[in-house]
Amino acid sequence: QLVESGGGLVQAGESLRLSCATSGFIFEDYAIGWFRQAPGKEREAVSCINNRDGSTYYEDPVRGRFAISRDVAKSTLYLHMNNLKSEDTAVYYCAADPIPLRACIPTWHYWGQGTLVTVSS
Repeated sequence: QLVESGGGLVQAGESLRLSCATSGFIFEDYAIGWFRQAPGKEREAVSCINNRDGSTYYEDPVRGRFAISRDVAKSTLYLHMNNLKSEDTAVYYCAADPIPLRACIPTWHYWGQGTLVTVSS
């Protein structure tokens, strides 16, 4: 199970932190990451982390503004979003996949229900 929280309405330039509480699987054995889907658009990757070695991946639109992190003891994933832009408006999903080195693409096995982030300009 993956449960996201932390979404909301913010103004451009502000920050938010999303959280994803996980249960039911061995957190550190899975690939885990954040994806998003804007209105009228396909779901896309945002950032992923390899829980085996901690390596991270970011899509170009968020690199330098967003930071993915994890708390293995709490089996929780975070997404720190800074300098938010209107184009970041989307439903953000946490996802996990049992293949630890799975590529950061929106076809993973397990998904949360999503949390809405709205950035006003």
